[in-house]
Amino acid sequence: MSKQGDRKIILGIAGLGTVGAGVVKIVEKHKALLAARAGCPVEIRAVSARDRSRDRGVDLAPYDWVDNPVDLASEESGVNVVVELIGGSDGPALALARKALGRGIGFVTANKALIATHGKELAALAEETGAPLKFEAAVAGGIPIIKALREGLAGNAIESVRGILNGTCNYILTRMEQEGLAFDEVLKDAQALGYAEADPTFDIDGIDTAHKTAILATLAFGTEPDIENLPTEGIRNIAPVDIEYAKELGYRIKLLGVTQQTAEGIETRVHPAMVPTRAAIANVMGPTNAVVVDGDAVGQTVYEGAGAGEGPTASAVLADILDVARGAAGPRLGVPAVSLTPSVPVPVAKHRGTYYIRLRVNDQPGVMADITKVLAEESVSIESMLQRGSASDGGVYIVLTTHETVEASVAATLDRFTTLQCVLETPTMLRIEA
Repeated sequence: MSKQGDRKIILGIAGLGTVGAGVVKIVEKHKALLAARAGCPVEIRAVSARDRSRDRGVDLAPYDWVDNPVDLASEESGVNVVVELIGGSDGPALALARKALGRGIGFVTANKALIATHGKELAALAEETGAPLKFEAAVAGGIPIIKALREGLAGNAIESVRGILNGTCNYILTRMEQEGLAFDEVLKDAQALGYAEADPTFDIDGIDTAHKTAILATLAFGTEPDIENLPTEGIRNIAPVDIEYAKELGYRIKLLGVTQQTAEGIETRVHPAMVPTRAAIANVMGPTNAVVVDGDAVGQTVYEGAGAGEGPTASAVLADILDVARGAAGPRLGVPAVSLTPSVPVPVAKHRGTYYIRLRVNDQPGVMADITKVLAEESVSIESMLQRGSASDGGVYIVLTTHETVEASVAATLDRFTTLQCVLETPTMLRIEA
């Protein structure tokens, strides 16, 4: 066994995109600081990426170049901590994770899809071999929410976690509200500014948020990560009119990842929601992320900061590397992998809450009677109602908010509304999160 003075963290970095380059910059810039905080030197030995010739704004000449990223975890590489920044739930990222953890090598990743899909398997392997497995950068970028749930709040029974976990969506919704723009127009701007990819599906359809929410659910409640059965909705169908009505009613629309303990079980879901403007999370604007955690002992804690980008994500990666250097141990997913309980999804139909419903209807006598009859028959009680404007074709908007009810009743109500001759377009429904 080596003496304390002989210890050294030797990094192999797989993936040299924005975050990977950021990690290299921080290691080179803060060598003395990192060594002091780690208790030993931290250095990069080898790197791997698809294109060796690409200019990444950092000097890679001092490091060994490895064509196959999986070879970073080989005995010959000399690496004792692998940093995986490739992305993707399978392929080389998964192969590298299995090899590194199987050999007892520390594994640090920013890959939410990998942890959400294979987290239990990787945690079990890490616990078997004694390898560190760290993934702070996988959720909410520079916000230390993984450490908060796994360590800082470990003495609490968690009641709920809800968060704005995708900066692209929050940026789009913020500009739609502040400038009155349509979704498609803001999306184009977001792509031009680099907030959204050329194919934005992963972000705007809620998939990115779902991966992160699945990880938070595991840490909060000790359930197996279950991305396959997580109800997920994105923001494509949010219209400026809904944002305006939300404002009038005292709400803002946010894309939320939610996991909470309910009478029916652990409820985990991703969807746009109306949040009261008095709530801290409602006032998080632009590409910023935020997470709100309710624990039985601590009460409510709020975490806010940059959720993506070179600096914030690389910062989270370095925090994990220093944890490995300090010998931070414990169950990799908050509880031992063998103790993770199977996820038993609560059907969305059983969700109890309050709802916003927008209808566009003919401006004629008897319409309200038809609408209220359906609501009464489905046991949906109205909390408030607005009627606004008259279009050239005679259509007007009717906006309802409900008292607490079960979502199955709301779904049945919406289905029946679509059959009414007075209803001119498919009704819009948004959940209200208190």
